Amino acid sequence: MADNKIGGGAQTPPPSGKASGDTDGQGTLSATAGAVVFDLSKNGSGGSAGPVTSTTTWTPPACYYAPKYTPDQLKKYLEPIWGAESTGYQWDAEQRAKYVDGHPYKDFNKDKAGKGYWWDSYVTKGREGDPGALDCDKPIFWVDEGQAPPADVREAITPEMLAKLAYAEIRVPSTKVELAPAGTTKVNLPTWAWLDTAKFKPVSVTASVPLLGVSATTTAEPVSLRIEPGTGDAVTYPASGVCEFDSGHIGEAYAKGKSDETPPCGVEYLRSSGDGSFKLRATITWKIHWTGTGVTEARDLPEGTFGATQDVVVQEIQSVNR
Repeated sequence: MADNKIGGGAQTPPPSGKASGDTDGQGTLSATAGAVVFDLSKNGSGGSAGPVTSTTTWTPPACYYAPKYTPDQLKKYLEPIWGAESTGYQWDAEQRAKYVDGHPYKDFNKDKAGKGYWWDSYVTKGREGDPGALDCDKPIFWVDEGQAPPADVREAITPEMLAKLAYAEIRVPSTKVELAPAGTTKVNLPTWAWLDTAKFKPVSVTASVPLLGVSATTTAEPVSLRIEPGTGDAVTYPASGVCEFDSGHIGEAYAKGKSDETPPCGVEYLRSSGDGSFKLRATITWKIHWTGTGVTEARDLPEGTFGATQDVVVQEIQSVNR
């Protein structure tokens, strides 16, 4: 029977806010959050990978509306609640009037079975305690197949909303930089910094709602590296501390014979770290954009950053007095 399958067997949604994962047998990773499916096969991976943080105050949505019930499913969901009489007579009566008695829906819209879905709210994974998760407080509503949700439902699933949800799933590699000298450097000695650019390629996540035939792909591309030496007693190369990606690489690997050259990306410490070390922080900025159903030209989302710290020991240059 199709009663326990939303859309007549197309998909069984997990409880609101819950997510599950799967593969397609060919190593293609995916994750399901309600009616939304995420394709993670082109995402960053590994133990050091992490989510980007928006460079603005913008954050991905904490909740959204999407298909959740068929007419029979909604009946099976609501009638036990009414039967328990735990929500109060007035609320139960208002609900029955709304979904059963024709004000405005009649008998859970059973006459429209297979021609649309009941939409309800979902909480974005990881945002369960976020105040923004309470923004989706509209009652369950019906949307005919092929029609847009009501215009006043700002959090309804659209390609743009899917792109924003995919943003939250983006994972990028950690940003430990290669240094020369490695591990321990000297005061007033330019230290070259560069990245293994093989690890820093564009990553993407595709979010879709198979029931509606809509999708969006959000892509993150590295654009720059910011170096923060961990002390004010240092200078960076370039002076801004921001090294731009250039022709697929950032910085330049040190090679023998370059000791008298200024590194295109690096740092020079002006004092010793003593018995400890300085916490150098390297942060990659990622340009993020999306395309999706009906949107072929890339549209920007706020840039994101992800960084990591590493220990740098700085020693005084020892001189010999004769």
